Amino acid sequence: MEPESRDSRAPRESCEPRESREPLGSQGSVRAAAALPAKGRPDDDAEHSQPAPADASGDEGHRPRPETPPTDIGRGVPMQPTGADHSTRRGADAAPAGHTGAGRTAADHPEAGTEHGAGGAALPPGGPREPAPPTLPAPGPGNSRREADRLRFVGAATRRIARGIDLDEIVMGLCRATVPTFADAILVYLRDPLPVGDERPVGPVVLRLRRTDRIPENADDTSDTGAESGQLLPALPVQPDLAPAAELCEVRTGGALAEVLRGVRPVFADAPAARAALPELLGEDRAVPNGRRAILAPLRGRRRVIGAAVFLRRPDRAAFEQDDLLVAAQLATHTALGIDKAVLYGREAYIADELQRTMLPETLPQPTGVRLASRYLPAAETARVGGDWYDAIPLPGSRVALVVGDVMGHSMTSAAIMGQLRTTAQTLAGLDLPPQEVLHHLDEQAQRLGTDRMATCLYAVYDPVAHRITIANAGHPPPVLLHIGGRAEVLRVPAGAPIGVGGVDFEAVELDAPAGATLLLYTDGLVESRLRDVWTGIEQLRERLAATAQLTGSDHSPPLEALCDEVLDMLGPGDRDDDIALLAARFDGIAPSDVAYWYLEPEDSAPGRARRLARRALARWGLEDLTDSVELLVSEVVTNAVRYASRPITLRLLRTDVLRCEVGDDVPQLPRLRQARATDEGGRGLYLVNRMARRWGATRLSTGKVVWFELNRS
Repeated sequence: MEPESRDSRAPRESCEPRESREPLGSQGSVRAAAALPAKGRPDDDAEHSQPAPADASGDEGHRPRPETPPTDIGRGVPMQPTGADHSTRRGADAAPAGHTGAGRTAADHPEAGTEHGAGGAALPPGGPREPAPPTLPAPGPGNSRREADRLRFVGAATRRIARGIDLDEIVMGLCRATVPTFADAILVYLRDPLPVGDERPVGPVVLRLRRTDRIPENADDTSDTGAESGQLLPALPVQPDLAPAAELCEVRTGGALAEVLRGVRPVFADAPAARAALPELLGEDRAVPNGRRAILAPLRGRRRVIGAAVFLRRPDRAAFEQDDLLVAAQLATHTALGIDKAVLYGREAYIADELQRTMLPETLPQPTGVRLASRYLPAAETARVGGDWYDAIPLPGSRVALVVGDVMGHSMTSAAIMGQLRTTAQTLAGLDLPPQEVLHHLDEQAQRLGTDRMATCLYAVYDPVAHRITIANAGHPPPVLLHIGGRAEVLRVPAGAPIGVGGVDFEAVELDAPAGATLLLYTDGLVESRLRDVWTGIEQLRERLAATAQLTGSDHSPPLEALCDEVLDMLGPGDRDDDIALLAARFDGIAPSDVAYWYLEPEDSAPGRARRLARRALARWGLEDLTDSVELLVSEVVTNAVRYASRPITLRLLRTDVLRCEVGDDVPQLPRLRQARATDEGGRGLYLVNRMARRWGATRLSTGKVVWFELNRS
């Protein structure tokens, strides 16, 4: 059941008796005055009685309208009518005892029927005559102050509700604003689940109790809104019982609660519709307050009703007045619209988080000879996605590619472009292209994405065997290298032009990467802000790295994860203007004594020679237990390379935490694992490798391919 709400912007007089709706000077008002019975209105007390019109003349075109200060009906308080829009309600709130009000009858004041009537001048039989000056009722100071307090309360409450940005903050703002200034207790029910945007929920409407609040036991101080209203809240010991309130409520189709929710307007507990709706909402076994000590206010968003709020007052406190329905409607409207915005914001935040999570690596690889750590910080809580990215890509020969980039902007578009560039970089890295060639192809890809798709990028390839690193830069801040002794230096690499400019050559430099050193790649959000330029930030970063390294001593490097945290701690309150991507690489390297490398001619004797060389290397390393397995697998892979290769074959063994064997040739076609038939003479080599090796794979190079496998050392 989907409760379709009626127009929630009901006019002011819908909450008043019918006879008070006639505008000043209308013929209906004159007739109503003549036929008015000699009895007062049902609410003919000092608080609810209505004023007599200030202008008794029906000739409004020649008489000026009395000036009355208007109030903002959009804030939940009725406007004071003027001219022909006069309502007979307002003056009674301001008229003291002894003055004529709308609650008085024509019998009480006979001159009203001849001079002023009930809303306009009564014309004598002989024609129009000059109307007598009107007699204005004296304003009531108590009612004026009550209206002013109500205005201040509504303003303060709506401001507090509007401060919330998520669902819990908005609901809590409603509870804290209304308790205890407006009500002694409140219950807020919301749909479960809440519809998002234009979604049309299917199934029954279920309301879940989201939050309750009540006046504290010792309420001898003012609340936030009460302080603004100047009202001191007395300590009242009697508490509304919220414990038995139902946690869930399924709205029955065509039931009383569905009718109230569809009607949108708040109702008192003693209204016919509310008498059956409140037990359905709160539970059949719950005692519903009598009279006007409870208000049921539907919460209607932009499309549909999303919940309901119940305002309660204690028996020893004054009951709600008729104007309090307008206050409840205003609070409910602000809350419902705020909840709608919060739900939409929550969905956008979820999409942003999921997009950013999928665009960045979920976990970093663990290549041989290098340790990695990373961090990512969005630009702000309201801008969770951005164009910054980082990546670490394993390459053949135990090498690893380190990438960090920054697409201009931190929006959904920037994140989408970043994802395309990152995927392109991964594909290019798999081809084992030089760093400058990778940036060149990224530049072409950015131009294909659009004319204004620009980004900066730094691409580096680390070789743990040669202890060298090759870096190419495309307009990105230079990396910082922290040596094991505590010295930090900014690497001098060619700056280059950003990706997307087009027609620019990129240059790569090869540098030493000593064991124990740490390379820090970052985006400009870490070093540049409104308070400092980029080079000042780079110098501060270098000093921060050096200071951190000195704390851990000169004989070993600081922990990698702690180092990343220390780097981010350098950010001040005004330094978060852009998102930040950070990638740290600790170079452990592979010692030359743990590497064995040979060239083999592509001839029939190559497999036998490969077996002998592998056996000697394993004996030197004390890994004789792996001899049989290594000889078998090396023989199968080298035999396959000899069959197709035309140039010398490379064989390399690496001893790290595992034993890795790599066989390279000049044929770019990659081998595929297949199931050999019983009559086939070959095709079983890769099957043996797949069954016996810990891991294996094949990678295409610019000069051919490499087939590798790994075996556990123990």
